[in-house]
Amino acid sequence: MQNFRELLDGDGIHVFDGAMGTMLYERGVYINRCYDELNITQPDLVRSIHADYVRAGADVLETNTFGATAPKLAQYGLEGSLREINIAAARVAREAAGEDAYVAGAIGPLGLRIEPLGPTSFDEARDLFKEQAAALLEGGIDLFVLETFSDLSEIQQAIRGGARIERLTDHRADCRLHRWQHSIRNHTGSIHRETDEFGADVIGLNCGVGPAIILAALEKMRAVTSKKLSAQPNAGLPRDVQGRQFLHVLT
Repeated sequence: MQNFRELLDGDGIHVFDGAMGTMLYERGVYINRCYDELNITQPDLVRSIHADYVRAGADVLETNTFGATAPKLAQYGLEGSLREINIAAARVAREAAGEDAYVAGAIGPLGLRIEPLGPTSFDEARDLFKEQAAALLEGGIDLFVLETFSDLSEIQQAIRGGARIERLTDHRADCRLHRWQHSIRNHTGSIHRETDEFGADVIGLNCGVGPAIILAALEKMRAVTSKKLSAQPNAGLPRDVQGRQFLHVLT
């Protein structure tokens, strides 16, 4: 397959997969479970969802690792399994992707308050993100997806954590894709200018609202960045469950 960074040099549209948590819930995994642990306890289930997205035409699969940082895993007593969970997630996604799709290592917020608003220092946050990024790279991802952040300081440390791993190892993710949560859409210009400067290769929005609001925000973003843009709206308004977004669609 073409190098993902080279892919960004073109003007084509590339389709990401859809929700992982929602699909796991629909297949009987209740929300009191650690969904990230399923990469090692029920890999066939996770793989089947990835495979469904490939069959549906997805160009990029996200790993099932949105909550696979040490602070989030500690809520389930699983922080000691961080490396195993992230490596397994990357490999399961890679098996489903084959030569038909790229694999993006999904990294979500830590669930901690970052300085100056909380006790977690910038260096501590960066190192926590670096730990997850290292395991994802070891598992064989093509790019990072930093998603559903609402704290500018935190996304900066997430980008730095991933960039540091790339410098210290022989591995390299081709792209750091930042998708900012919809709740800051009224400040689109200044925030996306700053994340552009942080070193994100693609900047965009995900979750929380439908396509119309996302499109309006993207139009504002285009005026302040030359980077590629990403849009991943919901079909409606989700429920927030421990930082994960669940959408119930009536059919």
